[in-house]
Amino acid sequence: MSISNSESRTAEASPRKEHSTALRAGSVGVLGILFFVLSAQAPLTGIVGASPLAAALGNGPGAPGAYLVVGIVIVIFAVGFVAMSRKIQAEGAFYAYVTAAFGRKTGAGAAWLALLAYSTVQAAMYGLYGAAFSGVLGSAGIVVPWWLLALVTMAGVQVLGSLNIELGARVLALLVGLEVAILLMFGFTVLLHGGGPEGLSLAASFSPQAIATGAPGVAIMFAVASMFGFESTAIYSAEAKDAHRTVARATYLSVGVIAVFFSFISWMLVSYYGPSRVMDAAGAALESGDSTSFVLTPMVELFGPWAGTVTGILLVTSLLAGIIAFHNGINRYLHSLALRGSMPGALARTNRHRAPAVAARVQTAIAFLLVAPFAVLSMDPVLTLFSWFSGLAVAALLVLYMLSSLAVVAFFRRERVPGQIWQTAVAPVLATVLLGWVLYVVVSNFTALIGGSTETAAALLIAVPLVFAAGVLVEIAVERRAPAVGSRI
Repeated sequence: MSISNSESRTAEASPRKEHSTALRAGSVGVLGILFFVLSAQAPLTGIVGASPLAAALGNGPGAPGAYLVVGIVIVIFAVGFVAMSRKIQAEGAFYAYVTAAFGRKTGAGAAWLALLAYSTVQAAMYGLYGAAFSGVLGSAGIVVPWWLLALVTMAGVQVLGSLNIELGARVLALLVGLEVAILLMFGFTVLLHGGGPEGLSLAASFSPQAIATGAPGVAIMFAVASMFGFESTAIYSAEAKDAHRTVARATYLSVGVIAVFFSFISWMLVSYYGPSRVMDAAGAALESGDSTSFVLTPMVELFGPWAGTVTGILLVTSLLAGIIAFHNGINRYLHSLALRGSMPGALARTNRHRAPAVAARVQTAIAFLLVAPFAVLSMDPVLTLFSWFSGLAVAALLVLYMLSSLAVVAFFRRERVPGQIWQTAVAPVLATVLLGWVLYVVVSNFTALIGGSTETAAALLIAVPLVFAAGVLVEIAVERRAPAVGSRI
């Protein structure tokens, strides 16, 4: 087939459009990243969803202390994590750090584990979001199935993920600010009233004896789930203002804020009911079939019916904020993997807003494929989708934490930094040991965590090593097809 001269000249005058792969540098600061992290941790979701379970099935009045214990472990982990962020700047975070220490194959396994963790926790949040949103509408006489609400929201999140990062940060700041505000209103009201029937008692919640009461492992599991997402500070390094300082400050600030916040609000819940009564109150809420009443009832009793309604609505927006944050985080993992040749190059393309638009579409498709089977099979979105996938996400993330800590030690054995033995050796080794203990606790209590059968727990847990192995095998295949790719980091 021939082309005329005029057509040829037109083709030369209009060269093929070049696709960009660059993200928008310098577009987000410490507070912007902090809001992305806090929204991923969904404070209201953590308090309303986890606190009754941690109190009833865990260590009762000692649950607030469990949040502090986990916070301390994560702070120790963050020491090495931040040290690596100053040496390795890549939006892949875990992938980049593990690759720098152990090579591309192990790094690819870590990247696939991160995608598993973030994708499953986002799918879990879609389940709880759909159920909560359907409940709010149902109270107003509007009946909409949870899966339809989840599907419509996926489309909306897809649009937002394709826009510039400032818009995302503003939306998340508003949603997170509202949910934090109503929880702080509750917390300070209880504090200023001197607690509940038994007053205020630090020892009842934070002493070693209180933390070790009952089943502290269950409370620790939920505390880990509540900290989920703090490591996403490094994912935004390519878009951060003064990345070395911004990532470090945002990491420490997010860990400190969330640990203190969860400890304080859960302590105020314990104080409201009384240390000797809180376990029974949480158990009664679970038995009623509406565990949210553990938090919503005090809200209504303190401030009136409006507080219960507003808190229910903010629970929906809390979940929406978390969904958006994980959408952005998964986009940037896919973008980073594509830039390094471990995923199809099309995933590295960005649009005119410098957002990873192709990766955003792929991420939305993954979310749909994870959620759809539960809708088609008419499975309970909370008891199955939410509980199963959130448990799997916690297990996968703990393995990633351990790999990252080991990567810090291995990396700085080669790239020695004088006078920083705490940051580059002692803290990472200590973090690995502590995280190993936490992982043991999670696996030992996994059936209780997901609320499923032993067979279901085993099937979910086996996904962690299988996905890691799949990432390694795919990377081996990529290097065989294009050996030059293997030389790039």
